[in-house]
This record gives sequence, C-alpha cells and structure tokens, in this order.
Amino acid sequence: MFTCDSTMAASRLPPTTLSLKQFLQRTQVLGIYRNMLRTIRQVPDERDRKYLRDWARDEFKRNRHATDQDAIRMMITQASNHLEELQTSLALAGS
Repeated sequence: MFTCDSTMAASRLPPTTLSLKQFLQRTQVLGIYRNMLRTIRQVPDERDRKYLRDWARDEFKRNRHATDQDAIRMMITQASNHLEELQTSLALAGS
C-alpha cells in the first residue's frame, strides 16, 4: 500500500512553486499592471501614451524578480498610487 505524507508531496513540487501569499501578491500585481495599461489607453496624446506605456512596462519588468515581501508590498502601494493619480488626472482632464 502506498501512502503519501505531506513532506513527501511537498518535496515533489518544483522549486519555483509560489506560496499562497506569493500567488495572491502576483495576482494583485498583474491586476494593477493590466489596469495601468487600460488606463494609459485613455490618454489622448499618442506620445504621452507611448511614454507612459514604456514607463509602466520598464518598471514592472525591472521589479519582476523581487522576492522581499516588504519591498513587494511597498511597490504594490506605489503602483496603486500611480494608477490612482493617472485615473484622477484623466478624469479631471475629461471634465
């Protein structure tokens, strides 16, 4: 009879498997990134759109290998603030 205990099952996971907390943070980061790109599409000027799109991509790429949980939380907060500022600016410009 074959039995599988949790330590044996855990050892079979690939070393890159995310913890639940890491998975949730990754999901949050991807959501912010998608919302940022959607919001940037609303910028009327093409040059400004390109600049913001390139900036967002570079920032997210530059930080994609971060592992320190406190640093990641700080970056999530900063990205959320940038997104909110951009949305507010677009709303005011549209009024």
